[in-house]
Amino acid sequence: MTLKGKTAVITGSNSGIGLGVAHELAKAGADIVINSFTDTDEDHAIAKDIADTHGVNCRYIQADMSKADQCRALIEKAGVCDILVNNAGIQHVAPIDEFPEGKWDAIIAINMSSAFHTTAAALPLMRKAGWGRVINVASAHGLTASPFKSAYVAAKHGVVGMTKVVALETAKEPITANAICPGYVLTPLVEKQIPDTAKKYGMSEEEAVEKVLLERQPSKEFATTEQIGGTAVFLCSDAAAQITGTTISVDGGWTAL
Repeated sequence: MTLKGKTAVITGSNSGIGLGVAHELAKAGADIVINSFTDTDEDHAIAKDIADTHGVNCRYIQADMSKADQCRALIEKAGVCDILVNNAGIQHVAPIDEFPEGKWDAIIAINMSSAFHTTAAALPLMRKAGWGRVINVASAHGLTASPFKSAYVAAKHGVVGMTKVVALETAKEPITANAICPGYVLTPLVEKQIPDTAKKYGMSEEEAVEKVLLERQPSKEFATTEQIGGTAVFLCSDAAAQITGTTISVDGGWTAL
């Protein structure tokens, strides 16, 4: 399939899952807007690399996803948004009674509220274009829970719920809204954790991956950013035109347990 002529805006996309999604959508022909809260030469170089690699237009737009006005300004600056991928997210782990209030507020703002603000700004553009895809990168934690991740689990459950609402509100239009729910994905951040985890538990790196990092992932394999991106491309295809308001798990069987 080709997404030539479509523009995708991907939040939190200068690294990790977001960057993987950007590359896969660009490979399918979409023009790309990548985003993060920084504004460095490296950020703009990443956009140039996507453009050069895939022969599409790619811009970097700085916006802090913890701030409602900047979330909406991102879409306004993009000017067009046929495909919205809400991916920005942060994490903090602590028991509820010790969970810092500031961390709770930041996780809810970036992981959940940002998706509300960008979607609200993008839907009028999709309606004007007569086509649209809202793709929310949720998590296995949008469907199940783990201890010590109260804010993250609450935010991702909220994203899944909001996805259903957007789908219902656009059900009679050529616009769909779905959530991708990854398990553990092999990102540069996760790769850096492997040696430290092995050292902490006195294990080999292979044992640390299987017994600690992937303890809840039955496949005992990480998903890849390319697989998440490929799922996003599928959701943009004609084959997925009647898939809306649902979740697609890419979690190696985690939520089957």
